[in-house]
Amino acid sequence: MMEWLRYGKQYYPNRICMNNYTYQDIYSAVVNVATRLQTLSDTRIAIVSDNSVTMAVYLLAAMLVRKEVLLLNVHLTAGEIENQLCQLHITTVLHSAKRCGQVPKSVTSMEFESMESMLHNEEKDIFDWIVNDNDIAAIMNTSATTGQFKSVPLRWSQIKAHVQASQEVLGRSEQDNWLMVLPLFHVSGLSILMRSLYNGTAMTIMESYDEEQVLQCIHDGRINMMSLVPTILKNLEPRIIHHQLRVILLGGEFIPRPLVDACVEKQLPIYKTYGMTETFSQSVTMPVLLNLNKLDSVGKPLPGMTVHIVNPDVDGVGEIHLNGPMVMRGYINREPIHGDFNTDDMGYVDEDGFLYILNRRTDLIISGGENIYPKEIEDTVYAMQGVKECAVIPVADTKWGQVPALFVAFDDIDALGTDSKMIVRDYISSKLAKYKVPKYITIMDALPRNGTGKIMRKSLAAHLDMTASNGGSHE
Repeated sequence: MMEWLRYGKQYYPNRICMNNYTYQDIYSAVVNVATRLQTLSDTRIAIVSDNSVTMAVYLLAAMLVRKEVLLLNVHLTAGEIENQLCQLHITTVLHSAKRCGQVPKSVTSMEFESMESMLHNEEKDIFDWIVNDNDIAAIMNTSATTGQFKSVPLRWSQIKAHVQASQEVLGRSEQDNWLMVLPLFHVSGLSILMRSLYNGTAMTIMESYDEEQVLQCIHDGRINMMSLVPTILKNLEPRIIHHQLRVILLGGEFIPRPLVDACVEKQLPIYKTYGMTETFSQSVTMPVLLNLNKLDSVGKPLPGMTVHIVNPDVDGVGEIHLNGPMVMRGYINREPIHGDFNTDDMGYVDEDGFLYILNRRTDLIISGGENIYPKEIEDTVYAMQGVKECAVIPVADTKWGQVPALFVAFDDIDALGTDSKMIVRDYISSKLAKYKVPKYITIMDALPRNGTGKIMRKSLAAHLDMTASNGGSHE
């Protein structure tokens, strides 16, 4: 898989690879860094950096010299990073200048050199670019911000299967230029890097999301593909006037139906996607504009992947299990996975083979013996005028066991008037059964999110407003 870069250098050296750098440039920089990294005795190393061409070069160079690379979340503290390094026996960290302060003093640190110096000092290519499918290319820790993380080994076999299947579903054009604003330390960013190298196409890497810069890239026609989370696209969509986009890969969290409808009305080419770190990003994908009768679905499995619904109820809703060559074999230092991978999500597959996600199993609310899916309530709230974001979580209740609690933020809270909670509750009551109406409604300026833009549901309970409770009744 590393040979994708070398192939580009041989057959289209002057084609743009990353930002303004060609395939020849990136190849030369990778060889330069790999020459220095090959002297390291470590089998595992870590990288902590914001998105940059330099970070991508160091990552590829480390992979070329057969290092298992732990990609660290830049939002972690030095103490949290030290804990992760210790558990994975990593003693060397490569880092950008900006992230120097997060590298623990107990390990060896290597700061990135500039692209200019890498390209100035040309090194001889003495490397074997053919990697073993079973080798670990990268390691990503999930749930890292909770302190209890699991280490996901991403092997070349998973990456190879993914990029091939993704190209089959999304297609390829020599003019493709994929915007990378989602972090490289996250599977959504890493998969853009690997897909682009496999396709021999360009990518535009931004350090972080900047709406004005992104809009400029869209309106100038510099990019025609991008991967976003719904929160970003919700703010971006109204401002897109003209474009040459052919793919907007949308995933990472639940996608509100009003956002889908707005994109359809504007004919934006959104592809819903469902996947996770353990499956190297997208496992299920759907081009929305070609499936207007399936707007609530996330699509069909990618080639080679299968979806199984386990322990379904009378409505066919059950646990979503995945199988295929993109699925990891097991977490590091834990029991291997035999057979299907249990996603811990709940959903169903319709008669045409389209998958529908209802909720995380842990988010399911069981109230008075009734199953309540937070997504149903959230979709209802998102249809209200002026809702910026919302989330529903279970709260313990002495009478019903659990009741739903809603956390919501508005674009302009003053526009609702004085009793905003009552307005929200009345709206939900007019749409849903009484027992689904949230007992607690908390109005916030913004919901807490992690570094990849996902709502941090576990931290919402600390913000719970239990005044003027109502709703959640089965009577």
